[in-house]
Amino acid sequence: MDKTSALELTILMPCLNEAETLATCIDKAQAFLQRSNIRGEVLIADNGSTDGSIEIAEQHGARIVDVPIRGYGAALSHGIANARGKFVIMGDSDDSYDFSRLAPFVERLREGFDLVMGNRFKGGIAKGAMPFLHRYLGNPVLSFIGRLFFSIPVRDFHCGLRGFNRQRILALNLMTTGMEFASELVVRSALAKYSITEVPTTLSPDGRSRPPHLRTWRDGWRHLRFLLLFSPRWLFLYPGLITFILGAILTFALLPGPVTIGRGVTLDVHSIIVGCITMIIGTQCISFAIVARRYAAARGLLPADYRLSKAVSPLTLERALMFAGALLVAGAIGVFHCLNIWRDVGFGPLRYGELLRLLLVSGTAIALATQIAFTSFLSAFLDIEVNIPAKPAVPQDNPS
Repeated sequence: MDKTSALELTILMPCLNEAETLATCIDKAQAFLQRSNIRGEVLIADNGSTDGSIEIAEQHGARIVDVPIRGYGAALSHGIANARGKFVIMGDSDDSYDFSRLAPFVERLREGFDLVMGNRFKGGIAKGAMPFLHRYLGNPVLSFIGRLFFSIPVRDFHCGLRGFNRQRILALNLMTTGMEFASELVVRSALAKYSITEVPTTLSPDGRSRPPHLRTWRDGWRHLRFLLLFSPRWLFLYPGLITFILGAILTFALLPGPVTIGRGVTLDVHSIIVGCITMIIGTQCISFAIVARRYAAARGLLPADYRLSKAVSPLTLERALMFAGALLVAGAIGVFHCLNIWRDVGFGPLRYGELLRLLLVSGTAIALATQIAFTSFLSAFLDIEVNIPAKPAVPQDNPS
């Protein structure tokens, strides 16, 4: 039996100059393994420490792997790849998490859950352990967005103490190297339909005398950006549909003539201009959603969306081009009609608004037709399957 299969649990700690607290964290983790009779290891993923952290880890019986790439995510990815346990429980090495109380994580992992998240709001947050903005704004908002976008049953989206099945997480091929790794791990697990649960855990003030590596606004934005980029529906599709529908209602309601609302509020040509622009913006957002989703699926960033595939499967390139062509012809007819009327008056001045409604709608139809046609070609381009030839074997020198 090799070393990897012999161990049940790896307790993984990323480390960058944590000499003040590292020994305490390792000792708690080692004591938990011994007390629970678990075959395991404590693994330190060192990200370039220069304060003696490596020597401390060695003295307290931990195994160290050197991580050549800087970043929280890089340290954890490298540590997961080098872990020897079937399960991995990761946590910061600043003594804010209690590594002596990991039994609930192990129990859920043994039950078959792929990812077990800690919940600090259920377990208890000590005074001064979490900044006010993190506790009442950042974490609740980002956790809500995660649940809304990805249907993840997690109330504490950014708890740093979490356990998982190592092979299942390696299969996700996680890519981020910074703080957003915490979001990627949860989101990609949810998209892959992994089983996820939460257990209460506590959070204490970290034992370091220096400021933490986390930067509130910078890292908060990186987490939010990641959530948006991995949800083309919420970033592009839903806003695009709402924008297009509102623009279409406004435009076609005013096409016959001005509309008066209430007492003296009249919507006329200027409102049609707003409606037409809004329709174009909405169509662009919908186009971005389709292209982004197919690109992400082709790159393996997101799993194939079978509902989207089923919805757009009838919309072949040829059918989309036929629809765009019909829309283009309709718009062109409207434009030529306006030109004929202008010709009848010798290309002289026209009364304000006489043809402007029809001309605006016709021009918008031409713009939408162009957008649909180009998006259809780009989407078809992404669907092209490419067979990448295998690299030829490098000839080996004959030692004889």
